Amino acid sequence: MKVREEFPADAPVDVPALVAALVTEPPGGPLTVGDERVSEFLTAFGRRLLAPGTVRRHPELGSLGFFLRRGGLARSLADLSTPSGALRFPRGLVFHLPPANVDTVFVYAWALAALAGNHNVVRISPRSGGVAAAVLDALRETLADGHPAVAHSQRMVTYDRDDAVTAVLSAACDLRVIWGGDESVRRLRAIALPPGARDLVFPDRSSFCVLSAAGWLAAPATERRSLAERLCTDVYWFDQAACSSPRTLFWVGTPEAARRAGAEFSAELLAVVGARTPQVPTSMVLHKYVTAFGLAAEGVADRIRFPGNAVTHLDLSAADGPLRDWLGAGTFAWARLDRLADLAGMVRRRDQTVTHFGFGAAELTELARACGGRGVDRIVPVGRALDFAPVWDGYELLREFTRLTTITT
Repeated sequence: MKVREEFPADAPVDVPALVAALVTEPPGGPLTVGDERVSEFLTAFGRRLLAPGTVRRHPELGSLGFFLRRGGLARSLADLSTPSGALRFPRGLVFHLPPANVDTVFVYAWALAALAGNHNVVRISPRSGGVAAAVLDALRETLADGHPAVAHSQRMVTYDRDDAVTAVLSAACDLRVIWGGDESVRRLRAIALPPGARDLVFPDRSSFCVLSAAGWLAAPATERRSLAERLCTDVYWFDQAACSSPRTLFWVGTPEAARRAGAEFSAELLAVVGARTPQVPTSMVLHKYVTAFGLAAEGVADRIRFPGNAVTHLDLSAADGPLRDWLGAGTFAWARLDRLADLAGMVRRRDQTVTHFGFGAAELTELARACGGRGVDRIVPVGRALDFAPVWDGYELLREFTRLTTITT
């Protein structure tokens, strides 16, 4: 039973041998929470990702490099408070099963698990794209100056869907991290874990955007262009398939203000998309046509516009809630609300991120309180939807990747 190791080596590896190596002590002694050997490696890796050539080819890696700065890692560790009379330790061996459609997610979660002192094995899908390949290249290049403990304790492998391989890796782990659609989560959860292990799951999620009509109409031209550019970043980096990319845009305000703001914003958005010229495959264009006309036939949308292959506008018939299914990259569903707080009754548990423009802290806090934890885990400005954070889907990840030993005298 073999898989292809992608990091630290680039060669086939026997799965039982891989597991046996991962559970042994690394050179220099056991890893600890915030281990300097790992922290140094992650910081050097982040600097490599921020190289101008890398960022030009893959802009999303700039955000990852920024996340891995020494100061950011130190702040994450500082936020990990340990109660008096307790010691915090790594959880053990963490097995990661990230999605193929968002190439950088596995790095954020792996980096935090490694920073917490865990040994890790990450399964990278063979369907992952060029960004994942660039990440692996940078990891291998960074390893030349890294401590041997990193190569010993951190492994990334590729294999096709194979429940037998997944079962062997699952049987050895202390924590399994699953990302993907609901069906994938159900299938992987059915593969047994040791009695003392558990799953940390990130299933299907959906997100939306709220825009103040009055705020847009009062904004200067430079701010309007910036807003359109930031929304494009939220939508197009991962073909709008990321769980945090908005699929429905709610204009909040009077019907007249929302109509004017929506028309002006649409023009601004088209100008930005035209300048960026995102590549949209023919298959995705056809998918958007089929889903858009399907929504019209069902009475969900009462107006459809196709100003270009990269943009589809859907005017929803009523603001009954956001569209939660992926409809294809560059699909913008529009709806109107009288008040921001009206959203609370529409929120469901699978709703993850709300991006916003034109609202103050008091209004946003009121919305969060009204949602009451039933849904919506993040409320962030437009342009920040894809910013990963140590708190994700409501989990404080460093806490999830560690365990406590209490001492009573």
